[in-house]
Amino acid sequence: MAEASRVLQTTLIPSFHPQHRSPIFQSLPLNFRRNPIQCTVSTSNSTKATVPQKIPWGCESDSLENASALQKWLTDSGLPPQKMALQKVEVGERGLVALKNIRKGEKLLFVPPSLFITADSEWTCGEAGMVLKQNGVPDWPFLATYLISEASSLESSRWSNYISALPRQPYSLLYWTREELDRYLEASQIRQRAIERVTNVVGTYNDLRLRIFSKYPALFPEEVFNIETFKWSFGILFSRLVRLPSLGGKVALVPWADMLNHSCEVDAFLDYDKSSQGVVFSTDVSYEPGEQVFISYGKKSNGELLLSYGFVPREGTNPRDSVELSLSISKSDKGYKEKLEALRKHGLSASQCYPIQVTGWPLELMAYAYLAVSPPSMSGQFEEMAAAASNKSTTKKDLRYSEIEEEALQFILDSCEVSISKYNKFLQASGSMDLDVTSPKQLNRRLFLKQLAVDLSTSERRILFRAQYILRRRLRDMRRGELRALTIFNGFRKFFK
Repeated sequence: MAEASRVLQTTLIPSFHPQHRSPIFQSLPLNFRRNPIQCTVSTSNSTKATVPQKIPWGCESDSLENASALQKWLTDSGLPPQKMALQKVEVGERGLVALKNIRKGEKLLFVPPSLFITADSEWTCGEAGMVLKQNGVPDWPFLATYLISEASSLESSRWSNYISALPRQPYSLLYWTREELDRYLEASQIRQRAIERVTNVVGTYNDLRLRIFSKYPALFPEEVFNIETFKWSFGILFSRLVRLPSLGGKVALVPWADMLNHSCEVDAFLDYDKSSQGVVFSTDVSYEPGEQVFISYGKKSNGELLLSYGFVPREGTNPRDSVELSLSISKSDKGYKEKLEALRKHGLSASQCYPIQVTGWPLELMAYAYLAVSPPSMSGQFEEMAAAASNKSTTKKDLRYSEIEEEALQFILDSCEVSISKYNKFLQASGSMDLDVTSPKQLNRRLFLKQLAVDLSTSERRILFRAQYILRRRLRDMRRGELRALTIFNGFRKFFK
């Protein structure tokens, strides 16, 4: 399930001059043409496109049926002998397992550039690639289209063995329906991130369809190039695309390397090694034969790992885990308009999300809280607070306004408790949640998605509980200090009387 490499961009797909933004994707089944695309440019549209039902290429995410064919093809194509083999594993369903003793600090993989898939890779259907290049399509949608084109070319594509080993339907949030997102992730802010990602994929596809595909239907038939196949290809990119710093940040799919699973306990990353002229990583732990070898997908929260890769680490095992806390300035606030204007100057809005970790929260969150509770008499500081609340600003962020600090901490605590109540509601209801399906296969999917949502909600609520505890202690200490000071003051006053 979780077979990806190094850190991906957390931003959404680069903009391709989108003209339309379609509604969130629809699960419309389609029938695919099983024959390769004919590479002949034609403007005729005599064949009416049908709508596909399932992705006909790839394999089940836990399947090893194509592993031996993939390994043989890689070896025949120039992959050097490996100390690892692709096997069924407990963490990630499929993964690379050590065949020999592997030392800490040892370099592994050595995948040569001839086995990378990049924007420069040769197309089986050269005319299709030429059309995209002439239209200046950016790397992400370009590679997404390339992957679909090669997959539909079947055995005539050089990458057929690789594509056959890719998961047919991973569990990343890109593949969840809107109903599933609303039902299972109602308490988590990662739901909104998933909706935005799906919307972006749909908008990018619609733009390509409008600008290019509809003009070249023989090269890009709708029964092959449609929203379902684009969700599949973008899902592969989000979970497997590697950014290689040593090649100037070039992005690539790297077969074999992307079969490595993630562990929160390692800090091994993929990169191009100029001396060996291949993609490698250096282990930061040792492995014995039979042990699964891991890399890191980056310093990501459990929600981000679910968003792109479709898994949630065990609760408490991810030291980089965080939860996004939503904060809002009330419209009834007397300084609402002035505060909103100050926020907009720095790219913020009246509602913002900030990450909270077990170890604390960012200075930007505290600055936003100061702004939210500040009275109209502090309007001269609104601009300063808004600037400090922006992560794009270089302004000093560790501001302190002692006169409103208690109110700011209480504001954050109230927001935490509102969020905790949403998690409590979902987790209490999840035990008796009616899955409402008749197909055993669909039931298994729903049960699995629900379990992912429960695991995510449990880990995110745990962080909020910790923040709640810290805030309550701070407020208690602050109020005890104020009470003590008041008691001392009253004692002095009585003494002088």
